[in-house]
Amino acid sequence: MIDNLAAYHFVAIEDPDTVAAWLRALAEAGDLRGTVLVAPEGINLFLAGAVDAVDAVLDALRGDVRFAALQVKRSRSDALPFARLKVKVKPEIISFRKPEAMPLAAPARAPDVAPDTLARWIAQGHDDAGRRLVLLDTRNREEVGYGTFAGALTLPIDNFTELPDALAPHRDALRDATVVSFCTGGIRCEKAALWMRADGMDNVLQLDGGILGYFERVGGDGYDGRCFVFDDRVALDPALRPLQDGVAA
Repeated sequence: MIDNLAAYHFVAIEDPDTVAAWLRALAEAGDLRGTVLVAPEGINLFLAGAVDAVDAVLDALRGDVRFAALQVKRSRSDALPFARLKVKVKPEIISFRKPEAMPLAAPARAPDVAPDTLARWIAQGHDDAGRRLVLLDTRNREEVGYGTFAGALTLPIDNFTELPDALAPHRDALRDATVVSFCTGGIRCEKAALWMRADGMDNVLQLDGGILGYFERVGGDGYDGRCFVFDDRVALDPALRPLQDGVAA
């Protein structure tokens, strides 16, 4: 059985090349495959392999004070969904190119909503203050095609950097709503929520842990379909089962 790890953390990294080399060594020691992204703003990991090898990487990361609060999502598959290990140093762990959306530059993390709370809001059709609820999908159109929250506002984008322009026509209609941004694992909806709040939309929250965190803690309540993932599993259902589970090429 293969353990699949998706994890990220926004934290200042003054030596991204050194951290990247360290993470490569950890992953190679456990014969893990996947993608590791390191930037001055933090880390983003997609790793797969034996459970004890994934545990060893997590133990090492959490032994470093910078990564002790790492956001982690785990799931299982029969086969490795990655063909090899890639480790990259980039300007951002997800490119958005909006300085006001940089978590390390913001005075505080964008307010979030827990999965169980969101499930309750979906069921009742409004938040606890009685405001109507709008779920904002910050992913691209290919991902949305595999599934999204029922009735979510989706945008015709192919890249995350296109979100601000695509959202512009909807802003007036969102003023009286509680808007919850969401994405696969939390990175994009966190940046999007920060940017929207900095740009005057103080009614925006982010879904803590993204769709995968919601599946882990709640299941599929209010969600239609699967969640696209960026590996050979293609997409996961609310029980975190892969759409495809073959051997990576």
